[in-house]
Amino acid sequence: MAINTLFAAPLHLWDNYQGPLTQAFAAHGLDVALAPDHPPATVDYIIHGPGGGLSDFSAFTRAKAVLNLWAGVEAITGNPTLTIPLARMVDTGLTQSMREWVCGHVLRHHLGMDVHILGQDGQWRKTLPPLAPDRPVTILGLGELGRACATSLAGLGFAVTGWSRTAHSLPGIRCLHGDDGLSEALAGAQIVVTLMPLTPQTENLINTARLALLAPGAVLINPGRGALIDDAALIAALDNGHLGHATLDVFRTEPLPPHHPFWAHPRVTVTPHIAAETRPESAASVIAENIRRSEAGEPLLHLVDRTRGY
Repeated sequence: MAINTLFAAPLHLWDNYQGPLTQAFAAHGLDVALAPDHPPATVDYIIHGPGGGLSDFSAFTRAKAVLNLWAGVEAITGNPTLTIPLARMVDTGLTQSMREWVCGHVLRHHLGMDVHILGQDGQWRKTLPPLAPDRPVTILGLGELGRACATSLAGLGFAVTGWSRTAHSLPGIRCLHGDDGLSEALAGAQIVVTLMPLTPQTENLINTARLALLAPGAVLINPGRGALIDDAALIAALDNGHLGHATLDVFRTEPLPPHHPFWAHPRVTVTPHIAAETRPESAASVIAENIRRSEAGEPLLHLVDRTRGY
């Protein structure tokens, strides 16, 4: 009998995902009936994406798991109707995309590229940046994406500090954890990259007091979650000159409203949530593997810990 799988992501994504998912199911030896409109009581698995309109899971009495298309799961972790296992998206496409975006923007700010790209006015501006080992870079969050970015930046020679809520160990990287470790990780950092999940404990993690710990003229790069940063505190730190620049890919409201002060601020770069977009081909294989594992009685990959929120 076919495995009924509901595509409960925004319908405009259906055409992008139907083919890759169908191919991935076949490659994994699965007989899957994939549709965006299965009756709830007949559904075995739910492929979920924010904005798909599904908020009440109580009618899905046969479902075995919810498989998220995005890395972030904060939109549904606290849903009281969701009582079955929830798996977040961890795949090679997301990781590679984030690694490229973060390394690109860290190098941009490290080398001072904006001066030469934007300053084509006939003035010969010759300045030498420090070498990477003399540039302290801090990565907040050492999950799959944070570890990949920290390792890549360390491979380029940067002096990388990684911070997480719980202890980690990575070769060539100073790893800190806990509240005291956070202050130490931020103290004197010249470039900070925020890659934490959004939970009640991490909302407004970057506030006035923590921004003050950074080196004067530091750069903040946020491809994680918009609400990790107190927006008002960030603008104040930019305006008073303590923070040199902020490159932001994620925001509390998306798309970022046209009149938001970030758009016009001379020390802010806005990118439209492109640092780590889910790719249908690689994500489809992750979804298919989790369904195969579940049907075979094996543990699901990338299960969300509801007590931690990710």
